Amino acid sequence: MERIPILRMGKLLLVTIQVDMHDRLAMTLQDDLTSRIVKDSAKGVLIDISSLDVVDSFIGRMIGDTAAMARVLDAETVVVGMQPSVAITLVELGLALPGVRTALNVEKGMALLTGTEPL
Repeated sequence: MERIPILRMGKLLLVTIQVDMHDRLAMTLQDDLTSRIVKDSAKGVLIDISSLDVVDSFIGRMIGDTAAMARVLDAETVVVGMQPSVAITLVELGLALPGVRTALNVEKGMALLTGTEPL
């Protein structure tokens, strides 16, 4: 079964989605990520979606739900690298993604999670 790697960087987890997301992969990622937050006592999750050209309503909801689960587990979530077409689609679908912070790139996302200024 295909899995998306989750990298640990101190108290943060980094997820870079570099494949087309389908429903089963999204659910597997959600399960893997929540397990890793607990296992690693992670305080932040950075999800890089810069390779995604298309996000449907299920994947959009999954991102929002994952951020909500992370919050319950005491971890912040920042989504980075959203393509303009993806942002337009999410708005058109009416998915506001409450509680999901966004940043233009990984560097700015890490700064949000660590409370530091990007270089």
